[in-house]
Amino acid sequence: MSAFQLNGVPLLSRSVVDRAEEIRGDAQALEKGWREARLLRVTPRGQVRFEDGALVMDAAVELSAEPSPAAVFLGVEDGVHLWAVRDAELEGQLTDLRALAGGSVDDRTAGLLSTAIALLNWHDKAGFHGADGTLTTSSKAGWSRVTASGYEEFPRIDPAVICLIHDGGERVLLARQHSWPNTLFSLLAGFVEAGESLERCVEREMREEVGLDVREISYLGSQPWPFPRSLMLGFAAVGDPDQPLTFSDGEIAEAQWFTRAEVRAALAMGDWSARGEGRRLLLPGSISIARTIVESWAAID
Repeated sequence: MSAFQLNGVPLLSRSVVDRAEEIRGDAQALEKGWREARLLRVTPRGQVRFEDGALVMDAAVELSAEPSPAAVFLGVEDGVHLWAVRDAELEGQLTDLRALAGGSVDDRTAGLLSTAIALLNWHDKAGFHGADGTLTTSSKAGWSRVTASGYEEFPRIDPAVICLIHDGGERVLLARQHSWPNTLFSLLAGFVEAGESLERCVEREMREEVGLDVREISYLGSQPWPFPRSLMLGFAAVGDPDQPLTFSDGEIAEAQWFTRAEVRAALAMGDWSARGEGRRLLLPGSISIARTIVESWAAID
């Protein structure tokens, strides 16, 4: 059986907060909502305060009396506006999205952090317009930036494909980057190029990274990846285990074919953070769509 589907929604795709895009340009509604709004403070490293099992959010009026141009609007929850702001001086019990996902993180927290981190990362790099170099300022509650002459830019998202290659049967190809632990393996991924379809990107990236020709490409699902502001598009494809592997682009240190039984055993022992002695295979953590894809393939009877 070669075709399969995801058996669950990837962690960072489970946002439950109403993004309320209809009020982003409504200054009156934003000002009114600011009075009771909650504010998420995020360090330049993407860290937040997380105490007693919950995300810490402050009263927005502690930052300013009215909506701050440095803050970004995340949405509305139970009638309360939610915002985020960069805070390099944040203190307390700090953690980041990757660390939170190593345990249990609820859909609300995952969605808020994914949006806040991606938006703030974009603002950090979008202070000047790419066409003429003029200064830009935040607009529409942080969902665009404009120049004095009226040019408007919107948050940049970098699409990337991530693909599980299998042999149509009981084996899957997993790869390891040079900087990873010797037994940590994951799926192959790469950014979509200009003028390229997603399917052609899958073909090109798999060939570039491991020299493998793939076929029967099928779309599985997507997940935001705010490191710094990507969108991961998940695919599966069939490859030939007898085709020699080559690592021409220098990104991949090695790749191996693993059986479904080996993958199931690795999944049962936890993710890469649970590095037990003698483990041959470590797999990505729950924060990554790679984990969901691997789990879905491994669950095929």
